[in-house]
Amino acid sequence: MPPSTGRTENMKGKSIAKLTVTLVLIVLFTLLAVFGLKLNRIYSVKSVGQAISLGLDLQGGIATEYMATDTTVENFDDLMESTVSALRERLTNAGFTEANVARQGTDRIRVEIPGVENHEQVISIIGTPAHLEFRDPEGNVVIEGKNITSCGVTYADETQTEYAVSFQLDDEGTKSFAEATQNNIGRAISIYMDDDLISAPTVNSAITGGAGIITSSGNSTAEESFNWARDLALLIQSGALPLDIAEVETRSVSATLGLQAIDGAIIAGIIGLILVILFMIVMYRLPGIAAAMALCIYVLIVFYALAISGAQLTLQGIAGILLGIGMAVDANVVIFERFREELKQGRTPVNAIKFGFRNAGRAVIDSNVTTLIAAVVLLIFGTGTIKGFALTLTISIVASLFTAVIVTRWLLNAICNLGVRNERAYSR
Repeated sequence: MPPSTGRTENMKGKSIAKLTVTLVLIVLFTLLAVFGLKLNRIYSVKSVGQAISLGLDLQGGIATEYMATDTTVENFDDLMESTVSALRERLTNAGFTEANVARQGTDRIRVEIPGVENHEQVISIIGTPAHLEFRDPEGNVVIEGKNITSCGVTYADETQTEYAVSFQLDDEGTKSFAEATQNNIGRAISIYMDDDLISAPTVNSAITGGAGIITSSGNSTAEESFNWARDLALLIQSGALPLDIAEVETRSVSATLGLQAIDGAIIAGIIGLILVILFMIVMYRLPGIAAAMALCIYVLIVFYALAISGAQLTLQGIAGILLGIGMAVDANVVIFERFREELKQGRTPVNAIKFGFRNAGRAVIDSNVTTLIAAVVLLIFGTGTIKGFALTLTISIVASLFTAVIVTRWLLNAICNLGVRNERAYSR
């Protein structure tokens, strides 16, 4: 057998292996994305659908808008940003990690919390100023919430049916609290939250260690007691809000509407992807198969990136993904049209790939980079739904650029090395 024939057969074998491995990996990662993987009772991999955080418009929840009551205070802008951060911290500490808190306009703050059922509890966590004071019998302030360095939920007694808030004081608070308890043995130290009396324990002995607990007798069940202690601890941890805010509007979003939107978007996306793949194969034959595989890789990259990053997926974000698919298809069309022109000039398929990507690659990169710049600007300066759209668009563009310039070329080289010489196998 001539050496050239041996090299051709060797390249053909490698190409078949590359394409087979790529196809198997696409299938495996698709199955993992759809079904996840349960290794044992402890370790498991969530499906992409379970791992991606859904926004308010997709899974329902509440959207609340607040307004600053006084815009004339000094350093208002800085205080507004601090208030946004404080609200975000409160919600995160309360377990609402998917909540979105953003400033809107000059004096308003919008809070979106997906998947929430108990609206009143959330609103109380957001809106309570949380100014804590310990007062002696004469009404003098002994310590404030700012003197508490840490706090948490603990049992109030040995029965473990009543809960309390344990706290640790800073040096200043420890000294003041020790003096107050020493001077008021047998008398009550009252604890106020925003001028509301929550507890008035009697001092049995001087407390010099800087630690103590806050109890309440107003809870009838263990669950109510725990919820009270947990919410109070969260409010003390986050402290008072830098600005006073008032609730302007609270809107509830139906989860049913969200589920319908998800189903519609998934169906539209699948149908659109299948139609695009069929179009590419009909128009470009073997290169169309490379484009189809590259598009599948593109979709997997986008959804795995969303799942790993923890970004919220919204309807606007889905629009960004679909726009990215369009850009990925457009990039392949530009490259394949140039590839077809090179074939018409008499070049071999391998050389047509080389010159086609050299001539069309710059245009593809330029168009994607300019769109990427616009998406990054929206991501930095946008708010709310605009930011969600910009994030998914940014991920989509990066994935599109990678699959069009690198993955498609690699797959196309593998296909051309199969040894198919008929030009009609590469285009209509």
